[in-house]
Amino acid sequence: QVQLVESGGGLVQVGGSLRLSCAASGSIFRINSMAWYRQAPGKQRELVANIIPGGSANYADSVKGRFTISMDNAKNTLSLQMNSLKPEDTAVYYCNVVGRSVRNFDSWGQGTQVTVSS
Repeated sequence: QVQLVESGGGLVQVGGSLRLSCAASGSIFRINSMAWYRQAPGKQRELVANIIPGGSANYADSVKGRFTISMDNAKNTLSLQMNSLKPEDTAVYYCNVVGRSVRNFDSWGQGTQVTVSS
């Protein structure tokens, strides 16, 4: 069983920065992709950014140029550097990892709250 543990959320003022981290543990043979999603109150969960081994990354239009996703394939960790934060970035952020353990897995973290105050 693959488990994900997130950290780094918190309260920040508009224009500030936060860095989220996610660590995957368990018998992981291969990671196919890693991603950050977020869900604001009353809204559906949305993709923020994803990345595959080798470094190819994709971003939601709303965060392009402000957020940077990165992964360490050797350590099975994922990060999201968030700069120039806006109130609309307020949400619970979730880490997602897809890969192969004993069987294929699609795991989610417990979520970490990010609140941007104006």
